[in-house]
Amino acid sequence: MPERDRERLLAELGGVSRRYMASYALFNQAVADHLGLHPTDLQCLNLLTLEAGPVTTGRIAELTGLTTGSATRLVDRLERAGYVRRERDAADRRKVLVVAVPEKVAEFGRMWDRLGAPWSALFDDLDDAELSLIIGHMRRTVELSGEQVARLRAGDV
Repeated sequence: MPERDRERLLAELGGVSRRYMASYALFNQAVADHLGLHPTDLQCLNLLTLEAGPVTTGRIAELTGLTTGSATRLVDRLERAGYVRRERDAADRRKVLVVAVPEKVAEFGRMWDRLGAPWSALFDDLDDAELSLIIGHMRRTVELSGEQVARLRAGDV
């Protein structure tokens, strides 16, 4: 591919990527507004549903890139909204675990089920190789985003 074509494609990718990120942020805001949550709280809830079980507030800080103080305030908001509760760890009573409330998570899941079908349909015409390419890109994006969040929090920009 000639260099000029690649430059054009990379420029188009840059513009499309910016629109993609903005559209996702705005969608996330609309879902959070619908549920009466802050967008970060919504994404924390999303991440909690991907964990194998209850987690500490420290783990929430790791998942979100927030400070432990900010993660504590986030858990406070989710607890007030009824999405999580705090419980003592049965194995180590000094530890407090954040537990998702199943009924509220199910409510969140039902709302996503109503919204999710069109998102899933976006992939219907892709073959396995194309899906694998997208999955690989998303994994690299998640990793890079985490690294960039760490850089920003450390003031390394």
